[in-house]
Amino acid sequence: MKYKYIIPIIASSLMILSSCDDNLMEWGKDPEHGEVTGAELPLALVEKIGRYEPLKNYSDFSLGNGIGISLYMSDAAYRKIVNENFDEVTPGYEMKHGAMVNSKGEINFTNVDAFIAATKSAGLKVFGHTLIWHSNQNASYLNSIIAPTVIPGSSGINVLDLTPVKNGTFTGWTKYNSGKGIATVANLGLAPNTPAIQLESSATSSLAYNLQLTSPTVPIVAGHNYEISFYVKSDVAGKGRISFDADASLKNKYPYKDWMNTGSETEAFATTSSWKQVKIKLAPGDFQAAATGFKFNIDLGYLPNVTYLVDVNTLAVVDLDAVAGPVNLVSNGTFNSGITGWSKANGAADALSAATSANAYEGNGAMKVVNAVSDAGNQWKTQIQTTFTSPLVAAKSYTISYMIRSEAAGSVRCSTTPSSNASYQTDQATTTTWKLVEWKITAKGGETGFGFDLGGAAGTYYIDNVLVTDGTSTGGGVTAPITIEKTEAEKTKIITDAMTDWISKMMTHYKTSVFSWDVVNEPMKEDGTLRDGTEGDTATDYFSWVKYLGKDYAVTAFKLARQYGNETDKLFINDFNLESRLDKCDGIIEYVKYIEGKGATIDGIGTQMHISLTTDKDKIVQMFQKLAASGKLIKISELDIRLGTATPTVAQQASQAEMYQYVIDMYKKYIPAAQQYGITIWGVSDNSKEHEYWLPNESPNLWDANYVRKHAYKGAADGLAGKDVSLGFSGELQKP
Repeated sequence: MKYKYIIPIIASSLMILSSCDDNLMEWGKDPEHGEVTGAELPLALVEKIGRYEPLKNYSDFSLGNGIGISLYMSDAAYRKIVNENFDEVTPGYEMKHGAMVNSKGEINFTNVDAFIAATKSAGLKVFGHTLIWHSNQNASYLNSIIAPTVIPGSSGINVLDLTPVKNGTFTGWTKYNSGKGIATVANLGLAPNTPAIQLESSATSSLAYNLQLTSPTVPIVAGHNYEISFYVKSDVAGKGRISFDADASLKNKYPYKDWMNTGSETEAFATTSSWKQVKIKLAPGDFQAAATGFKFNIDLGYLPNVTYLVDVNTLAVVDLDAVAGPVNLVSNGTFNSGITGWSKANGAADALSAATSANAYEGNGAMKVVNAVSDAGNQWKTQIQTTFTSPLVAAKSYTISYMIRSEAAGSVRCSTTPSSNASYQTDQATTTTWKLVEWKITAKGGETGFGFDLGGAAGTYYIDNVLVTDGTSTGGGVTAPITIEKTEAEKTKIITDAMTDWISKMMTHYKTSVFSWDVVNEPMKEDGTLRDGTEGDTATDYFSWVKYLGKDYAVTAFKLARQYGNETDKLFINDFNLESRLDKCDGIIEYVKYIEGKGATIDGIGTQMHISLTTDKDKIVQMFQKLAASGKLIKISELDIRLGTATPTVAQQASQAEMYQYVIDMYKKYIPAAQQYGITIWGVSDNSKEHEYWLPNESPNLWDANYVRKHAYKGAADGLAGKDVSLGFSGELQKP
């Protein structure tokens, strides 16, 4: 028998005996840690508990512990308990999608790698937890990849009159070579319910001009730059170019251009079944000296039997040097030359800075704002302001619009200045996707400026294309962005790809260090039916895989885990309340059968068992009987027993010990030895560092808040050993 814990416990007992009842030991506030741990325990019991060996010495199966990686790496006392008492550890949070995946979908393995190296040196196995769940996900990233696509509008006023194209008459346009046909078709454009020009090449088409649509004459202003742009796609791989009419307008009628911003100038552009933008610029030097206008040709005749679609609403020619668009009452709304005119009214010293073109909605730059602290009721605490070119006029209507995105889910509002006369926009949610926000106000009169209030939600924000207007125009406005919703089929493919990326990289990276995994966590509703994504959870880290992938989401997850892991890896499905809702227990067993019927293989079922003293013991037995009948490995995956208080009485501690022993006894009795994967105790101690979020003001664990063994330790050890271990103790206790 080992006596590792006798000396410190007896020493503390002897000191206390001088001022306490000689049959009791104080079980209260520790002078070093300062945490209240509960009532007093009999000294004889304390002495018995101190003589017990580490828990794993009593177990015939894998004994695990659910831990926090940061605590394990930073707290030596915590780490010592884990290393000495357990065979396996399960990270509570840090291996989950939300902890490891950033806003770009990249996985950061650094923290978990260091943890695995530390546990390996201590002789511990790591249980992977968890690959697919609906909580603790980087929901902001996952939602962003299925968010609507925002297509920027044109760079200025479209000088083309598209009316003849939209109505199908093509008045002023010329179909020099029509191939199989050139026509306007409804509902095939880039955005829903918008038109496209359909151009079909003939079976013999081989030259660019064999399928050609020519524009009306576009007048030009000498010395100005022009831009031609449109979105195009084709049913099969296609090829096209823009050429210019045989007149005296351009010096080069067949220019090589960087058509699709690839970095290379070529004769033609390639098309696919996905929409792509063609955009070229014509500089003053491209025109003949006497040119007053030009016509352009859309040439799509290179390849035979190709059907092309050109989106009508994005077909544009823009005079880039025209003074056009609404009169902007903000002098710098594009940030192309920095953030001149904007200042920080409130916030950290580094709250405001200029962003490069990489983080701009369009153009050369944007405004970047960093808010370090969330304070939902005080949005003004990070506040960026500018002044109007002239004060607002009372009772006049104005529109403030801007493009905004954030690196994670965020919140923004606008407010006018001065504060004594302010109007306030309602809070607007922001995501990682650019969003157009418009705020219409009726001026009170005398407002001299406005600002962005970003103190409500911590994060990094990017703002571009700020426009404040009363509707006055100098010739029109920039076309609005086009928002395109993804179809359900597109969302399914995108989320399937995201799941594949996540699971394949996790299983590959940890193929030589993690050999057991929770693949799917908590798939069932309480009534035993499958979750479907309509539960109404609004947490920021909630993402429902099943909502987009359907019932087979778990089939896909298990197949991926098996494909990219080891053949011998143990793959589990896991859920809670199986002991209190036997219909839920039945449901998960049936779902396992369904998954395996679809060709995936599941090795085991995890039952979490977050229970209390009032949990029905008969149902615990029935659960184990049902799980045993599944034939799968069975794991108690997250066992803890709450007492409803952080300062339990002696009687409560005794009842907790009895319940720990009962659960372990019943597991060993009803789960055949060949199906016993093991038991994981969820958490080490009752210390508040472990219970800030999970079971606060509770005492569910085997060690108290000061890392001293509780009565529950004896209950767990006796259950694992199959007997009251202390009955085998003999002889006097060693003296310090």
